[in-house]
Amino acid sequence: MDIPRIFNITESAHRIHNPFTTEKLATLGAALRLKPGARVLDLGSGSGEMLCTWARDYGIFGTGIDMSKLFTEQAKLRAKELGVADRVNFIHGDATGYVIDEKVDVAACVGATWIGGGVAGTIELLTRSLRVGGIILIGEPYWRKLPPTEDIAKGCLATSISEFLLLPELIASFGHLGYDVVEMVLADQDSWDRYEAAKWLTMRNWLEANPDDELAKEIRDQLTSGPERYVTYTREYLGWGVFALMRQ
Repeated sequence: MDIPRIFNITESAHRIHNPFTTEKLATLGAALRLKPGARVLDLGSGSGEMLCTWARDYGIFGTGIDMSKLFTEQAKLRAKELGVADRVNFIHGDATGYVIDEKVDVAACVGATWIGGGVAGTIELLTRSLRVGGIILIGEPYWRKLPPTEDIAKGCLATSISEFLLLPELIASFGHLGYDVVEMVLADQDSWDRYEAAKWLTMRNWLEANPDDELAKEIRDQLTSGPERYVTYTREYLGWGVFALMRQ
């Protein structure tokens, strides 16, 4: 079980696998008013930066599930590096359908709502692990401004304009599902740069070390076209944020 190999290559040097920075993760943790001993579940936990830094800074206990074997191993190493390996547990597995035995205070899916078939299904899944009165975290893209054409939407790697909502529509959709939005932290263009641009040096270094690999041409194509595509489309049109929800 693993994610497509190309993601393990292009994001192998990332600690955060979405357009957030360590500062924004810290802002989110502070905004949630996390208390020592709080329990956090993270579905699609990547390299574990959220749980590890929150365990260090706020004294939480955490469980993370991720399909990437590489990222899960990186998360375990990060927990040891920060001295929180006794507080966080990382599982290499499929987060789809995962429900934890002991209810948690915060149930999160930060950038992987495909595991529930979309936002609504992921919220429903997370509620099954959440204590009464707990907080759900959803990380989700939205349109900063509506693309004028379908080609521009596809330049943002969306399947169509309809794949994402404008921010006011996304916020309203949580209310339609019966949840209050009680906090949010949004990516900005600088944090998008740190997510996207960091891939380019990783890809270049990988190409120099693996010129004959079966994925070399695909990686080369991404490195050739990716920077211009990103600054033309994604950076201008696509937003991303983490939204804290509580049932109404």
